[in-house]
Amino acid sequence: MARATPKIAARNAHARAILGPDLSERLAETKVLLVGAGGIGCELLKNLVLTGFGHITLLDLDTIDLSNLNRQFLFRKKDVKKSKAMVSAQTAGPFNPNVQIQPIHGNIKDPQFDMEWFRSFDIVLNALDNLDARRHVNKMCMAAQVPLVESGTAGYLGQVQPLLKDRTECFDCIPKPTPKTFPVCTIRSTPSQPIHCIVWAKSYLLGQFFGEDEDASGELDEAEKQGENAQEIATLRKEAQAFKAVRAALRSKDSSGNAARMAFEKASRGKFPRTVFDSDIRNLLSMSDMWRSRAPPVPLDFDAIMKGSFVLRGTSTVTPTTNANGNKRAATNGQNSASTAGLKDQRALSLQENLALFVSSTERLAARLRAGEETISFDKDDDDTLDFVTAAANLRSAAYGITGKSRWEIKEMAGNIIPAIATTNAIVAGLIVLQAMQLLKKSYGTLRNVHLQFKPSMPLSTVMISPPNNSCGICRNTYTSIQCDPAKVTLGQVVRGILGDVDREVSVYEDRRVLCDPDWDDNNERTLESLNVTRGKFLTIVDEDGEIATIEIGICNLPSNHSGDPLILPSPLPDPPRKTKVSPPSPSTPPKKRPAPDDEDVTELEPAMKRLKTNGASNPNLYTPTKKRRLEDDGLVLLDTPNEKVEDDDVIEID
Repeated sequence: MARATPKIAARNAHARAILGPDLSERLAETKVLLVGAGGIGCELLKNLVLTGFGHITLLDLDTIDLSNLNRQFLFRKKDVKKSKAMVSAQTAGPFNPNVQIQPIHGNIKDPQFDMEWFRSFDIVLNALDNLDARRHVNKMCMAAQVPLVESGTAGYLGQVQPLLKDRTECFDCIPKPTPKTFPVCTIRSTPSQPIHCIVWAKSYLLGQFFGEDEDASGELDEAEKQGENAQEIATLRKEAQAFKAVRAALRSKDSSGNAARMAFEKASRGKFPRTVFDSDIRNLLSMSDMWRSRAPPVPLDFDAIMKGSFVLRGTSTVTPTTNANGNKRAATNGQNSASTAGLKDQRALSLQENLALFVSSTERLAARLRAGEETISFDKDDDDTLDFVTAAANLRSAAYGITGKSRWEIKEMAGNIIPAIATTNAIVAGLIVLQAMQLLKKSYGTLRNVHLQFKPSMPLSTVMISPPNNSCGICRNTYTSIQCDPAKVTLGQVVRGILGDVDREVSVYEDRRVLCDPDWDDNNERTLESLNVTRGKFLTIVDEDGEIATIEIGICNLPSNHSGDPLILPSPLPDPPRKTKVSPPSPSTPPKKRPAPDDEDVTELEPAMKRLKTNGASNPNLYTPTKKRRLEDDGLVLLDTPNEKVEDDDVIEID
């Protein structure tokens, strides 16, 4: 190893003094993959550079948004809309010119980032806020057997978790809660909470007007199978057909200037069969059974609201709604509110102002479609879609008597935003580096899961790492990789090559697709490419008898200078361990509780009672509190003295 120049030695003197010469020199040669350049990623990149990690690959798909600047300190206003990975590398690079930072603006799930690519790193550090991406990185690190430090924050809370195959549990060893979903009829017909209206505006109405023309019959068929209201589902089927005409009108240049009114009031002029905020609600009101136990909704009138003459449950349409504290606020939002003082996004909107915002946002989105955009989906940083969801959700809330939300609140709820705090990110980033040091030193006994908690007396807590979960479908699998030309190699060649001389009945999967099983081998002679099994994907071989562990095969490209066999198998071949099966008890196994013997086979014995210390008391308590409690659980009441009487008629005294 080359000796450091005096200038480099002086720059690294502080880190060298803390880490020691050996570890300090190792860090200069360490190859780190940092996934994510957001709140945690910016802090973590700065820490890695100043600590002296010599080779850092930084990958992030996102671009910089104005809302990032309050906590992601590597970015400036001039950087908005630029790649986070590129800008953060340019900003952090001068902190330590001896460090090489390779930024990549891409998706970690892209096929070029395969097992061989992950194996080129000494350690991987996750700074992601996306569950699917975190699970993908976890699987790739388990497959490549590369140490991973997982992390996350939520407001003042944070956690850091070192992960290493066969030594610690992995990210998927503990099932993660699934995102909350709502029944389709609740969202479409009977909302009762603000989130129901927000999900309806974001996932349903925005998609119906400006998204892909999807056939809703599948969703409704599934809802019908789940036993949801058949009458409501029939109504929703008619509604799905009606939206097609509105979609066409919003995309037509002939309807320019009137798109919003058509979206709001499709039925009032007789041109279209339904309306979102009027006829739809009137149709629901005709189902009287639905409103026996809940307040019925109120149809909204476009013209009356715009004129300010519409009265909703005794409240004028121009009266601002109240905030969470019950305080009335001036309601301003939308394009005409730029000059209004204060935090406009946190102001409540009146019904009239929500309708004005609905009109404005619908016209803007329709203009984008006419200008060439094929589809428009929700993005919390897209003002047009956020305004549309805000207005539509609040209009629906008003119709159903639900408290409206501010634009800021709807952005948080629709964008699944968890408040981010710069201090939390900084603390977690420091803890990541500390755990990474232990992994690099192979000091596995000192690894800890660290939690940042909302307790002033103990803000940090550590937990011993847990062993792998034997039933985990990720880290308990046996991983290997092949290098091949998918256009020339068949599925059967791969399976036979990996299993070798082992003759077992197996099924082969790619993700959730069944490619072959013992009774169906039609795909065995097809090439991997024809089956869409290419670089970056996994073939999964499952033993039908369940006796050996599952084998996962990562597909990698052949070396650039390779000429010859289109398939290079691993050496040695994978040797999956045998699974330990817990045999069910045989029918002949006697039950835990023995049957009561016949009376004639029983010899009564006087139980020997252990003498208790009485300390001179004439009537000692012969039963411990624990034993007394157990007997009482069995329905027995113990008396303290022989002369004590029980007054309850339901109690039978036993001598």
